[in-house]
Amino acid sequence: MNDTTLFSLPVKETISSYITLRQLDELPVIIVSHPKVSAVVSLQGAQLLSWQPEGEKAGLWLSKNSLFRKNTAIRGGIPICWPWFGLVAQPSHGFARLQEWQLTAHSELTDSVILTLTLSDNEMTKKIWPHEFTLIMRLKLAATCEIEFEYYGTEPATGALHTYLQVSDINKIYIEGLGKHYIDKVADRDVYTEDTKTYITTRTDRIYTESDDCNLVYDKNWQRILEIHHYHHSDIVCWNPGAELSSTIKDMTSDGYKKMLCLETAHISQPMQPAGEKPARMSLTLGVRSIKMQDVML
Repeated sequence: MNDTTLFSLPVKETISSYITLRQLDELPVIIVSHPKVSAVVSLQGAQLLSWQPEGEKAGLWLSKNSLFRKNTAIRGGIPICWPWFGLVAQPSHGFARLQEWQLTAHSELTDSVILTLTLSDNEMTKKIWPHEFTLIMRLKLAATCEIEFEYYGTEPATGALHTYLQVSDINKIYIEGLGKHYIDKVADRDVYTEDTKTYITTRTDRIYTESDDCNLVYDKNWQRILEIHHYHHSDIVCWNPGAELSSTIKDMTSDGYKKMLCLETAHISQPMQPAGEKPARMSLTLGVRSIKMQDVML
């Protein structure tokens, strides 16, 4: 699946001048075709699948083997992991990314499109997590991509905005701003480092607990920087499956790991906890800017 295929899907409903509803296999998707930005959002999971500002390469990676089926996780874009992160319960990474959300508001400006999607507890979620909640996802799609996730409820919850960034070649990038301490989930140990640049050379699964609020991904081949600002978070997850694991994941190609990097805005060490009418939040802003190749020193 690629962006060209997504934007050529037949229109089921015209919502506005820039927004249409279409069908991707079993899943309804919102297509944004704006002069300043193109984007695709799956109603299942309120999941941003594609974001491409005018004149730029796509910022998000979507697996060529992704499955677009009901109650099946989509590999790529920005899935919402909630109300738990990881394998602590079933389904993995929670149920928010498997539920169909409602498009409850939208607006179009000269430079952007804003979408609001909502999910509340229902019979199915209560069987898995017996608590009342309301989730609100706001996406401002423009030259930058702004996402705000709000959780209204009473129970503590963990989660992440599981951002799959698209890169030219995992061996031709490095990351700045991840901090000096991380939990290495592959080696099952704590690591302290003085390195200011992070390179991905093998399977990587790390929870950074002292990250800067902004991470920069330098991409030499594409002569660009992906800039991701994290807000209302306690941790940053850095993940890439590497060659061996990638070849075993059914909804990834064997070389899919080369084109993606996950940097996730997360609440893991400190769970999300709403306070009365005040929601708990996770937010991010993603941007892209061009650089001169000689400025990227690998």
